[in-house]
Amino acid sequence: MFKRFFSYYKPYKKLFTLDFSSATLVAILELAFPIMVQRVVDNILPTGNWNLIVMVSIGLLLVYAVNTALHYIVTYFGHKLGTNIETDMRRDLYNHIQEQSFSYFDNRETGKLITRFTSDLFEIAEVAHHGPEDVFITIFTLLGAFGLMLSVHVPLAIMTFVLVPFIALALGFFNKKMTQVNTRIYDDLAMFSAGIEASVGGVRVVQAFSNEDHEKGRFAKLNQAYRKSKYMFYKTMAISHSYNYFFIRLISLFALFFGAYFAIQGQISYGDLVAFILFANVFVRPIEKVNTMIESYPKGFAGFKRLIEELNIKPDVQDTSYATDVAELKGNIEYENVSFSYEENQPILENINLSIKAGETVAFVGPSGAGKTTICNLLPRFYDITSGKLSVDGYSVKEITLNSLREQIGVVQQDVFLFPGTIKENILYGKLDAIDEEVEKAVKMANLEDVVNQLPNGLETVVGERGVKMSGGQKQRLSIARMFLKNPPILILDEATSALDTETEQAIQEALDSLSEGRTTLIIAHRLATIKNADRIVVVADKGISEEGSHEELMANDGPYRALYEAQFAS
Repeated sequence: MFKRFFSYYKPYKKLFTLDFSSATLVAILELAFPIMVQRVVDNILPTGNWNLIVMVSIGLLLVYAVNTALHYIVTYFGHKLGTNIETDMRRDLYNHIQEQSFSYFDNRETGKLITRFTSDLFEIAEVAHHGPEDVFITIFTLLGAFGLMLSVHVPLAIMTFVLVPFIALALGFFNKKMTQVNTRIYDDLAMFSAGIEASVGGVRVVQAFSNEDHEKGRFAKLNQAYRKSKYMFYKTMAISHSYNYFFIRLISLFALFFGAYFAIQGQISYGDLVAFILFANVFVRPIEKVNTMIESYPKGFAGFKRLIEELNIKPDVQDTSYATDVAELKGNIEYENVSFSYEENQPILENINLSIKAGETVAFVGPSGAGKTTICNLLPRFYDITSGKLSVDGYSVKEITLNSLREQIGVVQQDVFLFPGTIKENILYGKLDAIDEEVEKAVKMANLEDVVNQLPNGLETVVGERGVKMSGGQKQRLSIARMFLKNPPILILDEATSALDTETEQAIQEALDSLSEGRTTLIIAHRLATIKNADRIVVVADKGISEEGSHEELMANDGPYRALYEAQFAS
């Protein structure tokens, strides 16, 4: 894990060197003041040479001026280093999530993922900035100050140092304890964020069912769990700080008490005594710094551990080693003994055999949960088949890179997702480099032109969060315009009109018919009236295909399709 952590420093070696060397110089110069005080008290004060005292003071002033500049470098450039590393980690995490298959998101909550991008990475950045320099400077300052204390008086230094092992044992114990507590805090925070995301995202459903009190109660439980975790953290931190405070002050007290004894005995000078006390103060300063480290570092290490666990998750679906880019697919699709299951030993589809010719329109019908959408989702490899072979134009879908495969498959869904922004920006998602003329043509072909013309800002109208300012029909037309712009040879229509009123459905059906022209089209439908003119209708039931044919053929068969049709149109 440490090797992985320090790999993020590689692009910023110069910045790290500047920060680290400046912090080291700060630590060295901090030791200069006690040494100068010792010289002034023992050697200069007895001479009464005021000019020399002035010169020494000016020298110390210059040292402090240099140290001030070094502190600026450490604070600004050190945090710049931490921010750069945080940015790189966030980039890696985002790229990792973008590469994951649908199954990954089936088992994740959005709120939990958001905490990875925010609080986790903030704490990691603090460790990335302060970690290496704090550890080095703590050790360096402790050894340096102790060495100077030994140079003043060995027995006195040993008497003072005898308390350090007690502090070290406490630091080790509390560091382990704080890491455990922080891991729990992050888990509770993830649950907390997921709860907020769900409540805010579903606020319309909450209010529609008048369940505000229920959501408040649910949130209160999450809030209290997070509070208890924080209480545990601060309690552990308080015990650690209090314990260390007592022993750190004992070090200063020992230095004063035993130092005074040796000074009275004539074994050390008064200058040595003053210098030793100052050295002791420098000596305890990094120990006090460790208290801060114990508070923040376990957070960073716990966060980084979670980040690595996340990054180590391999996508279920990814390019094979033999995959190649295929520039132009025609749309001949072949399912050969295809089986699929979301969970092991729980098959959804078994031995599906289906041939679809380029340009053919094939509709999938059947009861909910039969596997209609799953059959179509296997084509762009949103999920990978469990066994069998699925090919397009003779290529196994695994022989085609995901990018070139999905570029040539368009999906229009029932639940249209719109990004925050304008209508134009959402349409351009179909082809990011499209020119205005192409966008306007797509709008016209999707029967969205009248809607756009009625809006005061036209294509620049903001759609709102998830398109909340647009009706279901308007959003569906926008998604169709987006697909016209993409212009793929293969099209999947996933219940694209099932949630619309009859009049809107007819207008959108016209746009979909126009969109389907000349393309291989797979239609998933519940409303059988919308697919009567399909070249072929496939009835999916009980993990497989029960029958297929044209509307007329299936009605004549007196099989499952006819039963579905008569049930739907029974008066």
